[in-house]
Amino acid sequence: SHVSGERRARMGREVATWPLSWRPQQPGGKCGCQAAGCDCTSWSLNFICPLWMPRTLFPSTDDSGDDEDTASPADKSELHQTLKNLSLKLDDLGTCNDLIAKHGAALQRSLNELDGLKIPPESSEKLKAVNERATLFRITSNAMINACRDFLELAETHSRKWQRALQYEQEQRAHLEETIEQLAKQHNSLERAFRSAPGQSNNPTKSFSEGSLSTHKGEDSEEDEDTEYFDAMEDATSFITVITEAKEDRKAEGGTGAGSVEWTSSDNTSEVLDAASLVPKGSSKVKRRVRIPNKPNYSLNLWSIMKNCIGRELSRIPMPVNFNEPLSMLQRLTEDLEYHQLLDKAVHCTSSVEQMCLVAAFSVSSYSTTVYRIAKPFNPMLGETFELDRLDDMGLRSLCEQVSHHPPSAAHYVCSKHGWSLWQEITISSKFRGKYISIMPLGAIHLEFEASGNHYVWRKSTSTVHNIIVGKLWIDQSGDIEIVNHKTNDRCQIKFLPYSYFSKEAARKVTGVVSDGQGKAQYVLSGSWDEQMECAKIVQSSPSSDGKQKTVYQTLPAKLLWKKYPLPENAENMYYFSELALTLNELEEGVAPTDSRLRPDQRLMEKGRWDEANAEKQRLEEKQRSSLRQRLETCAPSSRCSTEEEKEADTYLPLWFEKRRDPLTGEMACIYKGGYWEAKERQDWHMCPNIF
Repeated sequence: SHVSGERRARMGREVATWPLSWRPQQPGGKCGCQAAGCDCTSWSLNFICPLWMPRTLFPSTDDSGDDEDTASPADKSELHQTLKNLSLKLDDLGTCNDLIAKHGAALQRSLNELDGLKIPPESSEKLKAVNERATLFRITSNAMINACRDFLELAETHSRKWQRALQYEQEQRAHLEETIEQLAKQHNSLERAFRSAPGQSNNPTKSFSEGSLSTHKGEDSEEDEDTEYFDAMEDATSFITVITEAKEDRKAEGGTGAGSVEWTSSDNTSEVLDAASLVPKGSSKVKRRVRIPNKPNYSLNLWSIMKNCIGRELSRIPMPVNFNEPLSMLQRLTEDLEYHQLLDKAVHCTSSVEQMCLVAAFSVSSYSTTVYRIAKPFNPMLGETFELDRLDDMGLRSLCEQVSHHPPSAAHYVCSKHGWSLWQEITISSKFRGKYISIMPLGAIHLEFEASGNHYVWRKSTSTVHNIIVGKLWIDQSGDIEIVNHKTNDRCQIKFLPYSYFSKEAARKVTGVVSDGQGKAQYVLSGSWDEQMECAKIVQSSPSSDGKQKTVYQTLPAKLLWKKYPLPENAENMYYFSELALTLNELEEGVAPTDSRLRPDQRLMEKGRWDEANAEKQRLEEKQRSSLRQRLETCAPSSRCSTEEEKEADTYLPLWFEKRRDPLTGEMACIYKGGYWEAKERQDWHMCPNIF
């Protein structure tokens, strides 16, 4: 229909507000779309062609490429351009939406005016205006619909290219990981080659056992970040053991050396060592579980969490339960008692050096459960406890309490009805160093035999979890342990040999020498920390004939001190738990409300409900932080502590242990002050904090 000049001018001003791509290429005459089937020949109400608008809004492009083409780095620039185009189209869609709202409101106003008309001549002009508004609204709506459809088609076209680009990036990432793994292997090979280069101590084994020992230099709690602690020490004193002939044959050959000692098979103490390897498991009157739910097969990338944590204290890194095992550190500490029968046998030794052999075997046996245990135990809550009341089958009672959270520290006390007691306060210092995680237990372990009064003190070695970035995780033990009998001054030096690709030694090998109070070597120890330990009586010692600084020990045939129990059936699906470990988290009646068995996140993880366990773990950690803030707020104003650790130690007092100075080591340590078992007998736990 005919359009008046005023109306036409107003519509022209309206078009001027539209995007340039929406406007006709020619202000009059033939429509600018040039589309097939278009019959627009002049300015009219249909001056914007329905066929032209979507073509100018989304012009056809040839940049989508062939669907069969493979993605390449050149696609990245094209993807950026596509994203830019899509962003512009989104802006146009927004403009369409605004115009629809604007014209809809104008149409509504026109309709309202139409309702108020009373004079017929006026109605004709108003009806024309309504018609114009309705037509304009219809065109805009059609443009909006067509724009949305074309936008969807364009997005679908490029989604296939994005998928190919994503596949290309995944392949590149896999290639990069393989490259990093090769570099890590080459790096390790160079390190091993350097250590075995000429000038390094590298002598083959001449008999059944050869090792190296170094003097105890104290606890190295502050390691050099660039020094791998498991390197062999160049200045270590080496020794070689050679099995000698029987005593009667040696007498026939004439005399013994100055270093020889008498040892007959009829000695009572030797009978104790003979029986030490035949340690039966105790029988319990209580039927205990022999399995737990199988570990779920949840995949999680450790490197994605650990890559930003290099050099940080491991206990301060928040981790999901996917990296844990359903036991707390207190329960792992209690696992050291699995071969307690060695100490029960040591009670009957009349020779302190032979008793030292059994104590040394016990100290090594505590690592046997770690060979496949690469998962991390739960960090105990502050004030958390764990009891092991096994007088009926194991003949002992054990109590652990978490006495500090930063740094994590646990106090442990064991009392055996066979006449020995053990106590320790272990602080776990752990560092993530990129290729591996080093775990350094700090603190002294005390063992005392009531009858003889022999008091032994030693410290744990360092554990290392390898292949954190790539490869299969595996654990190794390294470093030296010195056990000292403070009553007789007997000493035992044990060395854990680190695993090496180029070493001729057996994996996980352990060697050691037991010396009496005068410093004379009496026994040689050998074995592996994951299988067994043996001891051999030294009958003569002499320097090495090859000119190297080694001592040759002639020994009698070795005797088995300790052998590891086989793992339960299906252990690979139960976190490689031993028989004792399977029972540690079993619910028991009468335990304290702070016992690890009652920890909810740990229990949920054991049942396989890991998502719930992660949520519960976050709740417990937040509750612990809230408790710490409350203690700091109520702390005495006179308390001036500079660090978080000092503030925590200043505001928290353990419930069952108290700080005392160790008279032997001179260090402050938490010692059991009593009262737990009496409280259990009364079932009076009112003093226990609510930590769960």
